[in-house]
Amino acid sequence: MLPALNFPKFSFRFKNSENKISIFDCIRKKFVILQPEEWVRQHCILYLMQMKHYPISLINIEKELIVNGLKKRYDIVVFNPNGSIHLIVECKSHEITINQNTFDQIAQYNRTLQATYLMVTNGLNHYYCQMDFEEQRYIFLKDIPCYN
Repeated sequence: MLPALNFPKFSFRFKNSENKISIFDCIRKKFVILQPEEWVRQHCILYLMQMKHYPISLINIEKELIVNGLKKRYDIVVFNPNGSIHLIVECKSHEITINQNTFDQIAQYNRTLQATYLMVTNGLNHYYCQMDFEEQRYIFLKDIPCYN
């Protein structure tokens, strides 16, 4: 089984089919194969909804975007009601150390998406940033703001 992560305790729905365990994704409304990165993503989704009060209707998962002519996929995006992007979350497996490459990846995505906030997590360590577009840098925060 996958490890306990540095998130509050959440309850999940699981399914075992053909010796593969799946976890229910409330955003995509379907069971998805439980991989280490998916374990982190599902915790992060519930964290955003239950602890930070982001409405499910504003959360989007694993959609394609074009970055420098290449097809990429973001993990989680939270929209503002006006359609602009409030937050991008990059989820990594608990086995992956978050380093400068991880921040470079999310910064590259954000050149296209223009989110106000960034979150990078491997489920054990979480990093939060607010974008300063004028200075073209990010400011590290203790946490992301709750939905108002």
